[in-house]
Amino acid sequence: MTTAALGLGTYRTRPSALNDIVTRTAADPTTAWIDTAPNYLEGQAQSLLAPALATHPIPLSTKVGFLTDQAAKDAVSAGVLTAGEARRGHCLSTSYVRWQCARNRTELGRDRLDLVFAHNPEHTAGDPHQALLNAFTALEGEVAAGTLAAYGVASWDGFETGRLNIPALHRLAGEAAGTEQHHLRAIQLPVSLVTATALAQALGGMGPIAQAAGLGWQVFASAPLFGGELPQLATRELTTLLNPNLTVPQACLLAAASCPGVTRILLSASTPAHWAEAEAALQRLAVPVATLRKVLDVLAAA
Repeated sequence: MTTAALGLGTYRTRPSALNDIVTRTAADPTTAWIDTAPNYLEGQAQSLLAPALATHPIPLSTKVGFLTDQAAKDAVSAGVLTAGEARRGHCLSTSYVRWQCARNRTELGRDRLDLVFAHNPEHTAGDPHQALLNAFTALEGEVAAGTLAAYGVASWDGFETGRLNIPALHRLAGEAAGTEQHHLRAIQLPVSLVTATALAQALGGMGPIAQAAGLGWQVFASAPLFGGELPQLATRELTTLLNPNLTVPQACLLAAASCPGVTRILLSASTPAHWAEAEAALQRLAVPVATLRKVLDVLAAA
């Protein structure tokens, strides 16, 4: 059993360290991946990444959905959004998704995007399924135009609350594409020893991770260290159960990377040293399912 690959998340990465970490990420071209969004790092993440990406053409995922203040103003000026829509701060309309994809390409310096996630559709003002149908229609159009390879859905709690589910996403993508041969190929959701619902379900072959994996989709695990808080919450005893030769952060990261069905762990490393520590952790053998179940039982009893 192998662990998930490591990908660079840019939600919390320090701008001053970004170039060095991208260089480190690019060292292994077989696994290199960057995940970003137009609203990360106060709206500067994509522009800050562009110079490093020009040197290191790493595959990446970005997002559509949340509006920065500047994007909202520009979208209204372009006639893509009304002032009322812009004030909501989140939109997945067909016209906006097309506009934001073009803006993402410009900011990242890419003619073609590898993967675009519809970002937190549970935040939409109306029915998230209708919003996703609109977004998927736009994204299928981007694929047809040759400016996008594939798309996905990134959610914080949509799968856990039941507002989103894999069969419905599969159906909506087929409706948008007009065929079951659609280009919805990934989901992103939090997976950690704290946000453990999806992890626990996956250990039993159930839930969104197992269902997505069954369709051959990629599964991106976000917040594996729960925003950096998990190492302070975990005990040395827990770490020993997972792997006694690892530090607490490494053991917690390995646990998430060992979840069956997860294909990539996204880590917002603050320094190249933190990235190297994470790489070392994921080179270990995956934690057995029985051990992961025991760890979750210990946490549930705490």
